[in-house]
Amino acid sequence: MPKGRLEAFSDGVLAIIITIMVLELKVPHGEDWAALAGLAPVFVSYVLSFVYVGIYWNNHHHMMHAVARVDGAALWANLHLLFWLSLVPFVTGWLGENHFARLPMALYGVVLLMAAIAYTILAWVLRRRHGADTAFARAFGRGRKETVSLAVYAVAIGSSLVAPWVGFALYVAVAIVWLVPDRRFEKALAEAGAEAGQG
Repeated sequence: MPKGRLEAFSDGVLAIIITIMVLELKVPHGEDWAALAGLAPVFVSYVLSFVYVGIYWNNHHHMMHAVARVDGAALWANLHLLFWLSLVPFVTGWLGENHFARLPMALYGVVLLMAAIAYTILAWVLRRRHGADTAFARAFGRGRKETVSLAVYAVAIGSSLVAPWVGFALYVAVAIVWLVPDRRFEKALAEAGAEAGQG
C-alpha cells in the first residue's frame, strides 16, 4: 500500500505531541526574573523533549523517503513508535515539575529507550519488506548508531536512579549524536539512482 497516509498520520501525531508539551509551559505568576527562574526545570525538560521529537520527525521523514510501499506490519510498527512518543509529554511534565528527581528521570529514559527500540523495529520491518539488496537495506546497514544509542539509554536509566544529572547528561549526549539529520537513506537513494543511470 502507498506510504502517504502513514507519513501524514505520523506528522499529525508528532505535531500534536509538540502542542501538548508547549501547553504544559504555564505562565508564571510574577513579572520578575525570579518568577521565570522557577520554571527553569520545566523549560529545560521541554527543550530536550522538543529536540527529541524533532529528531524523530526528521529521521522518520528521511527513512520514509527511501520507502516505496508499506504493509500491515509496517503500519503496526509505526503505531508502536507513535505510542511511545505520545508518552513524551507526560514524562516531560513529570520530570520538570519534580526538578529532575531520580524516578522521573529514570522513567523519562525508559520512554526514550522504548521509542528507540520501536524506531529500530520499524526500520527492520521496512528492511524486510524491501529486501536485503535494496537501497533501503544498504542505508540502514547493521544499525550501529541505533544499537549504541540503546546501550547509552540503558546506562542512563540506571544512572538516573543514583545520580539524576548523569542520566540527564547521557540523554543530552544521545540527542547531540542524532541532532545531525540521518542522511543514510538519501545517500543510498542517490547512489542507487546514479547506478541506474549508468546501467
